[in-house]
Formats: sequence, structure tokens, C-alpha cells
Amino acid sequence: MDHALSLQHFVAGRWVPGDGPVAQSVDPVDPAHIVAEYRTAGPELLDEAVRAAVAAQPEWDRQGTIARGLVLRRAAELLAQRAESVAALMTREQGKTLAESRGEVAASVETLHYHAGRARSADGVLYPSGNPDEVVRTVRRPLGVVGVITPWNFPVQIPAWKLAPALLWGNAVVWKPASDTVALAVAFAEILVEAGVPDGVLNLLLAPGSLGAELVERPELSGVTFTGSVPVGRAIQAAVVPRGAKVQLELGGHSAAIVLPDANPAEAAAALVTASMSGTGQKCTAARRIIAVGDAYDRLVAELSARVKGLVVGPGTTPGVEIGPLVSARAAEEVEDAIQQAVDEGATVLARADSPEGGAFVAPTLLAGTPELTISHEEVFGPVATVLRAADLDEAIRLANGTRFGLTAAVFTDDERAVRQCLRDLDAGIVKVNAPNTGSEVHAPFGGLKDSSFPAPREQNGESAAEFFTWTKTAYLRTSAPRDRS
Repeated sequence: MDHALSLQHFVAGRWVPGDGPVAQSVDPVDPAHIVAEYRTAGPELLDEAVRAAVAAQPEWDRQGTIARGLVLRRAAELLAQRAESVAALMTREQGKTLAESRGEVAASVETLHYHAGRARSADGVLYPSGNPDEVVRTVRRPLGVVGVITPWNFPVQIPAWKLAPALLWGNAVVWKPASDTVALAVAFAEILVEAGVPDGVLNLLLAPGSLGAELVERPELSGVTFTGSVPVGRAIQAAVVPRGAKVQLELGGHSAAIVLPDANPAEAAAALVTASMSGTGQKCTAARRIIAVGDAYDRLVAELSARVKGLVVGPGTTPGVEIGPLVSARAAEEVEDAIQQAVDEGATVLARADSPEGGAFVAPTLLAGTPELTISHEEVFGPVATVLRAADLDEAIRLANGTRFGLTAAVFTDDERAVRQCLRDLDAGIVKVNAPNTGSEVHAPFGGLKDSSFPAPREQNGESAAEFFTWTKTAYLRTSAPRDRS
């Protein structure tokens, strides 16, 4: 058995012990197995981290984007070299299968390479001027110091989405990761430091959410980027926006997938089991509601039920396992309670996979229900999906839009007219056609509508990331009149 890791915080270029209570992260397969132990950061360490970021940011800015891009490229190379050890740690600490962990690490390497490449892209726009001796152009300037708060479900990928562009555009950061995956945060920070991020530019604090609340209140922060729950996101918004700082929020989801009668039921079911159950359903983009239109219902339910029953659940290190445990016993209990509540409210269990006893395992579950069920409008972060009926596409779209969320949506059909209607009318920031709700491309903007997001520039894509992590100035560059040198 692996020994527990002893973790420290990274502040002002030094690895330092915390000054708060002892905390741990544990293996979700066996919560008695401690993965990492550390003393949490308190207000004094937060003060030091913010001061260090403020002091280090101007020199980091002066290095220029190309030099900063080279640091990100080196980080990508280091992460690629350590891919197997980081993936193994991810499976051990977060619980996802080893195949999913390897996929996340590979995507994180790609993210770092993508933003490293953006360093050589144009950083402004030229405009014509009414004066022939003048050039008008935009100039990007870093925000300054950015607070970065990341979740546990993608413990390397989401930090890469946020940290890479924040650093590329000349910002210093204070990063507070989720408490369930602190060892992975330290592993990623070690790579960034070894790649050449200067002292004070990256500061990592391991602490409970209460320290994150203190972090976002700091007036030295010119921006905060957060992925997590709606209540916490709205609290951050209330703290940050009034002082004129920028905020980027990627919050919850209750995504729907619509299956029309002309869709191939086997192909749709395969995609939807991936969309709802992969990652043990711990994705904001997961398909929580599957809306079968008209005659599609019976054939789709048969295909979905067979596939859900056949899912292999177990430890992520076991060959052949498709679904690992949830991140914690607490999370598993919440999902089980939500499933039982749905049954008590009238839902029917269509299918459940076999699942190991103990640990943070929850059997993947397919329900049949109605829009009135609590589970049909409140996010349940686990491997459970509810099948709903709709008489036609108009009703299906109304059902899909019938929650406060609007992150992703999917539609399965070969009817181009139906696709256009869905693209126009679905309340979702991302719409997939004949594909799982989950998954995204690093060069495309990622974000939702309604309570799933905040109307700010979105994550991932180079242009949208630059819009968030910089201020833009407009410069009027006019040459002076020629001087008579006679």
C-alpha cells in the first residue's frame, strides 16, 4: 500500500507548512486509506500569498507573452513525461478509472500546448484612422492578480484551463483547489514551478472553502475564476462584482438530451450512457434528463436499460472497470438519497448496474419519471439519469428548458429542420448533435446560460480566455509632423 503523502503550500516561491488544522484526502475506494495529509492554510498564509503575487506580477508581465509561452510549453512537456504517475495519483485520490485519468492528463497536456502556442498570436487589432499619419490599435494588459478556485471532478484539466491563460497573459495567481484532490494540485503546481514560473507568480493554498471566501474578498484581486456550485458562485459574484473586478463562473448543470423517432436507438443509447454515467456522472455537462419523443421511447428505454445493467463498476485500477467510485462517501450518500427520494416521489427504476459494497460506490441507475420529480430539476452529481416522455419536439424543448440551468444539450436526429430548431430554441451554451452532452474542444469556448454560468468571457478558447484575463486599451499612434532640419 502506498504511504500517505505529506503536503505543503507553495507561497512566494517556497514550499511551506500550513498554520491551520490537519486535513486529509482519502481513497474513495477505501476511505480508511489516507492519500495525503497536510495542515491547512489560514489567514496569515493567505496574506503572504496575496502580497507575493502583487509583488511578483509586474516583472512577470515584463517578460512578454513569448517567454511566458515557453514556460507553458515546458510545463506541457513535463506533464507528458509524468503522465502515468499523475494518472495513477488521480485514480487513487479522485476515484475515476485509470483510462479516464489518462485521458484527462492527456487533455491537460494539450491545453498547456494550446495556450503556449497562443503566445505567438496577434495580441491586438488594427483599426483605420481618419488621420493618415495615425494608427489605431488595441493593446492587451494583464488584470494583475487573479484568484483561481477549482473543483475536484477534473482536478488537473480545469486548473489547466484557468492557470495556463492566466499565466500566459501576465497575471500572478493565488490558487485554492478543492480539498478532496489536494495531492493532484500539488503535483500540478510542482510541474509549473519546475517549468519556470517565477517566485510569487503562482501561489497554492490548501484549505477549506472558508479560505476561498476570504480570498475573493481581497481587494488586491482584479479577477476571480471559479468552477463549482451555484450558491458558492453567486456568493463570489456578490463579493467581486461591486468592487469592479472581473469574475468568471462555471457553475452547475442539469443537461437534457432529446431523442427523436428517426434516431438510431442503439447509437443514441451508447452515446447517452457515456453522457450520463462516464466519470461516475460527476460532470456538470452530464445528461441528467433523457427526453424521448413519441415512438422513440420504448426502443430507447430497452437499449438504455441493457447498457446500464451491463456497466462494470469497481476500483478504477481494475482492468475492465468502466465506472469507478464517487469522490467521497459523503457524495455517494447524497446521490443514494436523491435516488431514493425520486422513487418515493413516483419514479420507476428501469435499470441498475451491479456495484461493490463499501467505499463510495453507487450503482449506475436509470429512472423513468416526470418533470415534477425533484431529480428532474435539481442537479444530482452522480451516475443517475431520468427518462422523460414528450409528444413532439416542441414539448421536448420545453422540458429541456424547464430548469434554471443551461450548460449543455444534445439532440439525436437526422432531421435538419429539427436540428435548426434545437440550435435556436434550446437554452444551452453548448449544443451537441448526435453526440454525448459531455466533452469539449480546447479551442472552442466553453460555458453555459442561465444559472450555469455568468455572462463573462468563457473558458478554454484562446480568444475568450484572453478577453477574461486581460484589460484592453485602445492606442492612437500618430507620428509627429516632419521637422525642418535646414
